[in-house]
Amino acid sequence: MAERLITNRILLRRWQESDREPFRALNADARVMEFFPALLTPEESDQAITRVELHFERYGFGFYAAELIETGKFIGFIGLNVPAFDAAFMPAVEIGWRLAYEQWGRGLATEGASAVVRSAWEDVRLTHLVSFTTAANFRSRRVMEKIGMIHDSASDFEHPNLPEGHPMRPHVLYRITSQANAK
Repeated sequence: MAERLITNRILLRRWQESDREPFRALNADARVMEFFPALLTPEESDQAITRVELHFERYGFGFYAAELIETGKFIGFIGLNVPAFDAAFMPAVEIGWRLAYEQWGRGLATEGASAVVRSAWEDVRLTHLVSFTTAANFRSRRVMEKIGMIHDSASDFEHPNLPEGHPMRPHVLYRITSQANAK
């Protein structure tokens, strides 16, 4: 996958030391983390960056840091990941995103995710992508639909990293297939 992707408004790039502080703030924002089991501590946010960079080294792709071209400001991440849990739909590559609350409602997640899908097909030559979230996360589900993903209700699942009975354990699964690469 390319070292960076550029859209009309976003630079998707590898992580920099200067991303740590705004990433910590993003993960400590209850609005951003509404559909996650907990806010992340600064240490957990730093560990997440380390995991993303190791993922890039291992697979050649990962979650890009997202930066607004106009301001140069870090706004979150958008990219690809191999989930680290077992589920019926695995093995798979997921597309995911997390943006700062101030950036919501501007179409940035859709814009960046669309560029990542194109790169997944053209650069990485993947044939399928998945995305998943809690059933109530309609904002992310709408992004999934806008980038052409289809809800595969037969593959909805209980997230194995959450305890039974946890309200966020039920997850919906969305899929998209590259018509060119699937042949």
